[in-house]
Amino acid sequence: MADLNWDNINDIALKVAKEMALKWPIVEVDDVQQEIMLHVVEQAPYIAKRQDDGEFLRKVAWRVAKQYASKEQNQRDLMDGQYYYTPEEARNALRSFVFTDEEISGLIGKKDDLTRCRITDNIVSARLDATAAMRKLTDRYRDVLTRVFLYGIPPKDDAERKMSYRAVDALAIAMNSHIRTGKAAA
Repeated sequence: MADLNWDNINDIALKVAKEMALKWPIVEVDDVQQEIMLHVVEQAPYIAKRQDDGEFLRKVAWRVAKQYASKEQNQRDLMDGQYYYTPEEARNALRSFVFTDEEISGLIGKKDDLTRCRITDNIVSARLDATAAMRKLTDRYRDVLTRVFLYGIPPKDDAERKMSYRAVDALAIAMNSHIRTGKAAA
């Protein structure tokens, strides 16, 4: 294992964990600190090379803490009994944008040939949530979602394919945020 200044790293991890617990009440200081330290252990050879750079260590700790808090928030949202959009449902809502509201209303109750599922009136609320959520995304994410999932244009390369999946995940999170806060489409 790489030779690290564990006291210094632990101090930084504790400070970041306290800040994160203040911003995200869903997490506990000890849990966040443990996640940061676990990451440091797993990445010790790389972190050892820059262990004297306090700003670098803080950025690493902050990134790990934020990922952990976000994961915990998403898990709580999933388990709280409220409806939760999956990335697949977000993709389906996007694909439904090619239809007008009248066409969608004519499809409700019928079977979709592609998914072999019955189309329900849930698609109407999913379309509304997706429309509101699209406004919260970056221009790059909106563009890739529109091209790949709405127009059906294949991604240009592997990087764009990966970005399209990240964009769908971001859309699902934004849709879930929209239904939890109850904000109307702006």
